[in-house]
Amino acid sequence: MKIGLISGSGSLPIIFSKKALEKGHLVYAVAHKNETDTTLKGHVKDLIWVQLGEIDKIINFFKINNINQAVMIGGIKKTEIFSSDAPDKKVVSLISDLKNIHDDALLIEIANLFESMGIKILSSTFLLPEIIADKGCWTKRVPAPSEKKDIKLGWRMAKEIGKLDIGQCVVISKGVVTAVEAIEGTDAAIKRGAELSYGGAVIVKVSKPDQDLRFDVPAIGTATIETMYKSGAKVFAIEAFKSIVMEKEEVVKLADRYNITVVAYDENDF
Repeated sequence: MKIGLISGSGSLPIIFSKKALEKGHLVYAVAHKNETDTTLKGHVKDLIWVQLGEIDKIINFFKINNINQAVMIGGIKKTEIFSSDAPDKKVVSLISDLKNIHDDALLIEIANLFESMGIKILSSTFLLPEIIADKGCWTKRVPAPSEKKDIKLGWRMAKEIGKLDIGQCVVISKGVVTAVEAIEGTDAAIKRGAELSYGGAVIVKVSKPDQDLRFDVPAIGTATIETMYKSGAKVFAIEAFKSIVMEKEEVVKLADRYNITVVAYDENDF
């Protein structure tokens, strides 16, 4: 079976491509300049490079290769939306018709555009059920009672900003919100919030109340743990069953080395 891959940054597009190959699928990838790992080319049947917003180029590539289903995997710096010179007429028209260009609103419309052209957008966890975050504390270090209070507060706050389609992550310290993720992304929010927390920051990252699991699913990887360590943050709480973890064994090993807590909750815990 042929499958299209619209790739952003990070290791997940490569992990997906390897898994697809193991299962006998041919991957035709669209890589974004200045975002996608260049080594992706060695793990796919064919690949083209595009600027952010070159929708026509993507559709033509998929049509030529008879691709009728695709996944959207990997991060894109949201600031690129405003700096890219590439958007074609389809994207300009799409954006002009939206009341806002928040994450979900824009991604859903882009997915709808692909589907109107006969290219179904599948869940980002397609072929990779093992990367879905399971419930429980994954690390040797467990949250202290005060940190559990911060997690509970952060969970509620993160769900509220999710309702507004602002972001998925908040940073909490001693009952005070020190950062709310917006366009800058999770790592930048962690750095900013941890700096204002003076050590011991708690990060909470959850799915939005109406999360579309085809894209922008909350994720954690080793880069997140490295950012926490360098920033002095101590706890990362993520939502079980609605988030993804990339290379969990490596994440847990690194977190244990740095004495960082990684824990996954669900709604029933609050």
